[in-house]
Amino acid sequence: MLKKKFDKSNLPSRHVTEGPSRAPHRSYYYAMGISEEEIAQPFVGVATCWNEAAPCNIALNRQAQAVKMGVKAASGTPREFTTITVTDGIAMGHEGMRSSLASREAIADTVELTMRGHCYDALVGLAGCDKSLPGMMMAMVRLNVPSVFIYGGSILPGRLNGQDVTVQDVFEAVGRHQAGDYSDEELAVLERVACPSAGACGGQFTANTMACVSEAIGLALPNSSGAPAPYESRDQYGEASGEAVMNLLEKNIRARDIVTLKSLQNAARVVACTGGSTNAGLHLPAIAHEAGIDFDLDDVCEIFRDTPYFVDLKPGGKYVAKDLYEAGGVPVVMNELRKAGLIHEDCITATGETMGEELDKITRKADGRVIYPVETPITKTGGVVGLKGNLAPEGAIVKVAGMSEADQVFTGPARVFECEEDAFAAVRAREYKEGEVIVIRNEGPAGGPGMREMLATTAALSGQGMGKKVALITDGRFSGATRGFCVGHVGPEAAHCGPIALIRNGDMITIDAIKGALSVDLTDEELEERKKDWAGPKPTIYASGALWKYAQLVGSTRLGAVTHPGAKEEAHVYMDL
Repeated sequence: MLKKKFDKSNLPSRHVTEGPSRAPHRSYYYAMGISEEEIAQPFVGVATCWNEAAPCNIALNRQAQAVKMGVKAASGTPREFTTITVTDGIAMGHEGMRSSLASREAIADTVELTMRGHCYDALVGLAGCDKSLPGMMMAMVRLNVPSVFIYGGSILPGRLNGQDVTVQDVFEAVGRHQAGDYSDEELAVLERVACPSAGACGGQFTANTMACVSEAIGLALPNSSGAPAPYESRDQYGEASGEAVMNLLEKNIRARDIVTLKSLQNAARVVACTGGSTNAGLHLPAIAHEAGIDFDLDDVCEIFRDTPYFVDLKPGGKYVAKDLYEAGGVPVVMNELRKAGLIHEDCITATGETMGEELDKITRKADGRVIYPVETPITKTGGVVGLKGNLAPEGAIVKVAGMSEADQVFTGPARVFECEEDAFAAVRAREYKEGEVIVIRNEGPAGGPGMREMLATTAALSGQGMGKKVALITDGRFSGATRGFCVGHVGPEAAHCGPIALIRNGDMITIDAIKGALSVDLTDEELEERKKDWAGPKPTIYASGALWKYAQLVGSTRLGAVTHPGAKEEAHVYMDL
């Protein structure tokens, strides 16, 4: 292939490669076997979240090599580096989950610092587990460099007794085991077959939801999120992503040219119609914040409210990411949305072409099994719903995919727990009653700290057959694998004396996902009177270290639980320094 010549006079890497004064810097590059020709080319950061913590990340190292081949083929010089990941499936249900959401900020921060410190000109980011996807995309938008995102791919479904199984089934089996309905031997078999390969959790949980977002928002190549991690075809997407970022660099198409209000709206549509994770209501505002765009939980939920739900994926539905890929993937889903006039077609994508131009190339139709035609959806409104009321003045969010309308209204007395451990112990001991609303508080971003997910508790309830017989609300989060009437992101959080801090056992709580309401049967005067008796935030053991620092900085859930002022306050753009 003929090598292209790039003018580096306005690129960041000129600071470390050009002129006599940079001879010491160049000597380091020669020490790594980089040629004079390669030093003269643009430097492309290839960032991965590879580690040996979990199957979600284990294949990223191999895929990064394919990306580097694509960068080299298109006359760039790739520079691979890694950042952290905290994997939710392993962090779930104990103190480790406090590190999960904070890791999103650490990923964005460390990618930013690496890019700045070494003056890289463009970025290809590979991520596999829940927080690493938005963290990587946040770094791209924060830096505003030409950027391409690539998902590491989903895990293959396990098989047991002729049925697909996922890690969600294992979490729920724990609840059945506690109820005496599942033996030690059955659990031992299930845990050995549920996760048979590399890749992120297979249902439309947070990783696959945000992978769909990466395509819908335009930062990833069309259909690149679909192929499971073990498929060698992922390497072709990696190579193509490396070539694509060089094309963007040549055309000076930057991350904020791609991530706009319209593209964020496209992404929210795809979350809604696929019954995606409630965590998207946290991550989309955080990505928007990096671009200086006003797009908070209310805006996300407004889109959810009028988007049909027509992709039948776990946990509310039947199928997994591999099935969606085989049915045509995100492009077919977006084409269905386009038929209903619900997609902005003029958004630029990672290919350099518009979303409309990319969708014009798609010939496959909805299969009617995994992807329903938009004209005949599973339900007429989105699989995720926003709630507001005197119990959540700043909003809350609930996934209703797979729930009937009759199950979407619930009134019951509160049973209050001060943390997830207390709630899980009570559920395990069946110290709750049918018809109650379980309240778990002090689990918000600042109060937790870290805004833990509650999958262990919600899965135990489902496993005990109580998923439809109780409801649950929290100022923490839920896993994308959570099902049942479980309301998260209740804001303001308890640590900031939101109304959830003032609830007492027996207070009557109403959740109405049809009207979008979350309320407690107390007057404003009664709530104000209770505030006088509030003792302040629950004491925490995290009085130093990263989680202390996170708790000091983190903002409200409604705005994405971010930790810095964002693009509205920036005084420079990295790419133009």
